[in-house]
This record gives sequence, structure tokens and C-alpha cells, in this order.
Amino acid sequence: MSLSRRSFLLGVSSLLAGCATSQVPPPMLSYAAVPDEEFPLAAMPLDVFPAELHRQEVAYPTKLKPGSVVVDTPARRLYFILGEGRAIRYAISVGRAGLALSGGATVGRKAKWPSWTPTSNMIRREERYKQYAGGMPGGPNNPLGARAMYLYRQGRDTMFRIHGTNQPKSIGHAMSSGCIRMLNHDVIDLYDRVDVGTQVVVIQAETVA
Repeated sequence: MSLSRRSFLLGVSSLLAGCATSQVPPPMLSYAAVPDEEFPLAAMPLDVFPAELHRQEVAYPTKLKPGSVVVDTPARRLYFILGEGRAIRYAISVGRAGLALSGGATVGRKAKWPSWTPTSNMIRREERYKQYAGGMPGGPNNPLGARAMYLYRQGRDTMFRIHGTNQPKSIGHAMSSGCIRMLNHDVIDLYDRVDVGTQVVVIQAETVA
């Protein structure tokens, strides 16, 4: 019987529960190779990936219900609310498009290895994007990475996405383009935790969720 990476990590988490209650496996497991993906992921080199950017469980008091997501753009962090004052914190990068939404939204759609279509403004700014006017198939070279979560308001797409990236060195920084980028390993983990309809709160200033 085969064992998926997700099942393996959950099993490891259970084994660790006797000495710790964290829902996040150690970095060597969180960022291990993912061979069972449509486009397999190599392990993240932890020796060059700063510890402060690692996925981890942290204290996060909030009135939001468990399962909600908070995108803190000034801090370049995203939180998945666990409840009882705890959350899983992920490092993100934020582009200009990521500054276009503030307040509440819901996950209206999810996609694995999503396709990507540049906006008309992007095509006007950069000639090289013209070749993708009809859309770029999902894959390791796609800027949306391994997963995308599309945020909606009142049933309409806000054009704001939480997605993976093929530029892991961008994490923790402000970028010139894009919405909310996460490491592919992290966006896969978040994707498995959220459902369509999940509440998302986007903070664009120093406010408290």
C-alpha cells in the first residue's frame, strides 16, 4: 500500500504529539522533496533558506474562527487560524497586485498547478508577455506555482490570488508584480487546509485581526 506525502507528514505530526502539539512538522520534513506531485518538487535547501521564513505554529490571538486565513501584507506573513490563540505562520512576498485588496474575502476557487494569463497592463508593459496572451499552462515555469487560491467577494473574482511561485528567493520581499506568493511547499500545505468558502482577511496597514 502506498503512502502519500500528506499522510506521512500527518503521521509524523501525530508521533510528535506526545512531546509537542504543533501541527507543523520539523523543517526537514516540511520542505522535503515532493516526488508524488504532477511536477515533482525538489527539497528546499534549508542551509540557504532563513529560519525566520520557515512555516511554523505561533501564538496569534484573534476573534476569527478556526480555519480562517489572515494575509498581513506589511509583515509579509500569512496566518492560518488554528484556534485557541494559535496559528500556522507562512512567509510570503507581496507584489503591486497584492496591495489592491483590503478587508474580507472568501476562497472562491482552488486550482492545482494553475494556468496563468497576463493582464493587458502587463502585456503593454512587457513585450515578452504577448506570447502568453492566451494563457500559460501550469508547470514549474508558471509564475503561479503549484497551487492557487482565488479570492472572491459577493460571488465575483477580485483578481487577487494566493499562489505558489517559481522564484523562491522572492519570499519575504516586496516584488514589482504578482499577488501573494508563497513557497510551493507552503502553498501546497495551505491548499490542503482551506476549503472553497474559507474566510480570508487581508491587512494592508498595521491593524489587528
